[in-house]
Amino acid sequence: MKTITLSLAWALAATTLPLAAQAQEAKLTKQFSVCMDKSEGVTQHMVECIDAEIKRQDARLNKAYKALVADLNPERKKQLLEAQRAWLKFRDTNCAFYFDSEGGTIARVQAVDCLMTMTANRATELENFNLP
Repeated sequence: MKTITLSLAWALAATTLPLAAQAQEAKLTKQFSVCMDKSEGVTQHMVECIDAEIKRQDARLNKAYKALVADLNPERKKQLLEAQRAWLKFRDTNCAFYFDSEGGTIARVQAVDCLMTMTANRATELENFNLP
């Protein structure tokens, strides 16, 4: 029993370490870091932290999208809309793949982490888009 608990602890640690590194790269909020620190590796608490950050990153993404659209001509707006729809479909399909019903609770963490990270990265991409 002690071996199983220790193995689970190592698996959670291996999963949460990449989250911390991604937080800096993807411009995740300080609230997320604080929440994850307080989660103490409890899967449900980690998922709640990630879900809250997904909402913050989605708001950031929407703000970046609206700012970019405002500066585009009608043809470019149409292109961006098509690209965004394709990206959303890819993100959702890709992250759904991470959720393996046989993967245990860690699969859920990986799936929501995927959504959070991809959303944050897309927000950064749109924020940094340079118009000609």
